[in-house]
Amino acid sequence: MNSSVKWRPSRSSAWFRAARTTRGRVGLLLVGLVAAIALLGPLLTPDSPTALLGVPFARPGSGHLLGLEYVGRDTLARVLDGGIRILPLAAIATAAGVGLGAFFGISAGYRGGAYDEIVMRTLDVLLAVPQIILALLLVSLAGASPLLVGTAVVLIHAPQVARVARAATLRAAREDFVKYSQALSDPPLRIMLTDVLPNVSGPLLVESALRLTYSIGIIASLNFLGLGTRPPFPDWGAMINENRIGIGQNPWPVVVPVALVAVLTIGASLYADALSRATAGIELGAEGVLVAPVDEGGRDA
Repeated sequence: MNSSVKWRPSRSSAWFRAARTTRGRVGLLLVGLVAAIALLGPLLTPDSPTALLGVPFARPGSGHLLGLEYVGRDTLARVLDGGIRILPLAAIATAAGVGLGAFFGISAGYRGGAYDEIVMRTLDVLLAVPQIILALLLVSLAGASPLLVGTAVVLIHAPQVARVARAATLRAAREDFVKYSQALSDPPLRIMLTDVLPNVSGPLLVESALRLTYSIGIIASLNFLGLGTRPPFPDWGAMINENRIGIGQNPWPVVVPVALVAVLTIGASLYADALSRATAGIELGAEGVLVAPVDEGGRDA
């Protein structure tokens, strides 16, 4: 094989291959359902999510399908309006965290030496701090806001993604096409972007899907603690905390947000698992091993 030929794995095929499995289809369906509620919900709210309409924790009845919450606002309206403050923030924070972690991991793995040691030991310090403690520390120092919550998620994800990216880069840097580019005196940045990055994108794709599930949980947890969206605006995490005292009177203000966050997390996890299997198949194929497609039940097709 000519050493000048660079292998370019078709990562887009991994997305579609994952989506063709039962696990992937179910995951996408669950994520799509909750995403539709989050994105379209504000347009479909029957009442204002901040309007006081009746007795706190009133049970479902005429005009209020899920009853009222702890100060007498319509539960359905707040559920439909609350997802828009979790899902986009989780997606943006995940993308930023994966991008930042990939930058440091690839550059550290490729350059090595003192730069590698400095970067990775600095990230190890962040890794040593429990995730929720790091988020609480940042929010407590800079104040509670969705922007700070998103920044906390980025700082939580970046060190872990960097370790994955660095390990993949160390393998890719030994390939012939990288050595060929080095022999041609290509700039290191160009080699990292055109040679290394496409060949470590498989693990990064899987990390992106996994990190999205963690982002949802972290953001919902911080909102539960009152460190994200400010009242009176609704948020699924905050709704769980606000209404837990009246769960015996009207459980829907708690049950529905919990169910939506759980379904979103499960769906993202299922698709991440399907994507991991599909990406593993591409990696094996790159080594010259015949990889049979895997059907929904995990059997060879």
